[in-house]
Amino acid sequence: MKEIEEKNTEMGNVITRTEEFIQKNQKTIIGVAVAVLLVALVIFGYFKWYKQPRETRAASELFAAEQYFLNGDYQKALDGDDTYRGLLSVIDNYGSTKAGNLAKYYAGMANLQLGNLDEAAKWLGKYTGKDLFTKALAIMGQADVLMEQGKTAEAAKKYVDAAKSGDNAVTAPAALFKAGVAYIMLGDNKKAADCLKQIRAKYPESTEAQSTDTDKMLAVAEAAL
Repeated sequence: MKEIEEKNTEMGNVITRTEEFIQKNQKTIIGVAVAVLLVALVIFGYFKWYKQPRETRAASELFAAEQYFLNGDYQKALDGDDTYRGLLSVIDNYGSTKAGNLAKYYAGMANLQLGNLDEAAKWLGKYTGKDLFTKALAIMGQADVLMEQGKTAEAAKKYVDAAKSGDNAVTAPAALFKAGVAYIMLGDNKKAADCLKQIRAKYPESTEAQSTDTDKMLAVAEAAL
């Protein structure tokens, strides 16, 4: 009984001290609560009335430029026309949105197709997408730029990075094939053979695994070992 009474007394003292603290600091506590509520409202308002509408507008603006890109009209995709914004305008106005980020990917690939290597490298380097396909394709695009610039060793490593970043049966075998070719050009036939063998081992159903080009490149690499 004594232990219970002591615990009850201790609990009572804690409650009393808490009540006293609240009474003494009532204004501060209310002020903090109001501040937290205001911050929550500001954050909610930002996403509800600013960020979400911008995301919607950006996606709408990107659509036309994306169609030009898919149709192979790369310059119009970049610049737009009298009716629709181009990729560069979408980036300039909505670069922080998801659609604006995707526009950087398209801008990089469009410039690569047009032979504007520095611009291609710039926009592909700024793309921060997490989608396995576009992320891998962006890295492959950067590797393609390096190949065009004669930086074959850097390109080979970048192709391998692309294969690792997009571990799927579409982009990975394509990246490994390009890495194999690059390593053959460098005379590093062991790495070339390793890359080309991975295609068959890991992605047997892929286009590259069933291509005679892969057979030819692997035969070249193995013959030089």
